[in-house]
Parts: sequence; C-alpha cells; structure tokens
Amino acid sequence: MSSEQKRSVPPRKVAGRDALAALAVPARFAILDHLLALGPATASQCAKVVGETPSNCSWHLRALAKVGLVERAEASASDGRDRPWQATATGFDFSGDGTQAGELAGTALENVVAQNANDAFDRYLAHRDRLPKEWQDAAGTHRYHLALTAAELTALLASMDELVRPYVRPHRDELPEGSRIVQMQVRSFPDSSADGVA
Repeated sequence: MSSEQKRSVPPRKVAGRDALAALAVPARFAILDHLLALGPATASQCAKVVGETPSNCSWHLRALAKVGLVERAEASASDGRDRPWQATATGFDFSGDGTQAGELAGTALENVVAQNANDAFDRYLAHRDRLPKEWQDAAGTHRYHLALTAAELTALLASMDELVRPYVRPHRDELPEGSRIVQMQVRSFPDSSADGVA
C-alpha cells in the first residue's frame, strides 16, 4: 500500500457519551461492527448476523442513527428493512468525554467489546479446522508482556493503528483475489498480576 493511500485514510470519528451508551447494548455494537466490517447492509441482513429479528434490528439501527453512528446508504426502497444502512465513519474513537457519565458508558462499552471479541474468537476456534491450510497457518494468537510508559503505549497503539487502518474493508476499493475479512484484536492494559494484585 503506497504512502499516498495511507495518508488518505480518514481519522476516527469521535463518539460522544450518547453514542457510548447506545453501544452498550450488545446487539447494537454487533450491528455497528458488522457494518464496519462488511459495509452497507439492511436490517434483515444484520438480523441474520446478530441473531435478532429484522424489526428489532430496524429499531437498533434507528437508535444508532439517532446518536450519529449509522445512516441510510440509499433512499430508494420504501420498506425500512430493505433499505441498507452504513456506518457514518470507517472507524470510531470511543475514549469518552472525560466526565463520570462518559467513563461509566465507556466501561460498559468495553465490556460489550470484550465479549464480542471473545465470541468471535470462539467461533473461529470452533471452525478453524474447516479453513484452508494457508489461513490456518496465517491466523494465530500473539501475546506480549511489554515494559512501557503510558506515553510509549499511546504512541505504540497509534503506530499500529496507522499501519493497520489502510487495510480496513471500507478503505480498500479493490480487494486482492483470495482476500477475506480478518478480525484483528488488540487489547492493551496494565497487568495487575505483575503488581501482585490477584
């Protein structure tokens, strides 16, 4: 990927406290995650992925639209379940607004994100043996224990984000042959066990 393509990747959209609270509902996070991974989808298509009814997904999508996370992709169809929705950005910053309410909403969202990530990894493990060998060999789990300052961790994550974001599906106009959506999970946090905390 050229440096010009990397520069064209837009920054993450900052999500406010209302958006954080809306996403603390697991189905809503799953819907937004699906739209970010695969692009525009109808409520009926989202329903198949997140295990909700199309009418429930329509309701969740309207709630996500109200807080600015999704929008209609087209205005041609009359039935809301058949009109596609899309994320309003190709990435979001969910760091909160620094208020106590924002921190509480952010913590609730972190729990939803962690559960969603765990569920996705469990699904991968359950079906890994059905993947072509090249994908079995390419995928994996990498875990590191790093000695960092908070500033170094912030810089490291920013560098990783800059490296990875050009490969996010909405940034790739033409997908190479043989490509598939790959979920890459990165968690970083101080390890309390290293501080003697059980």
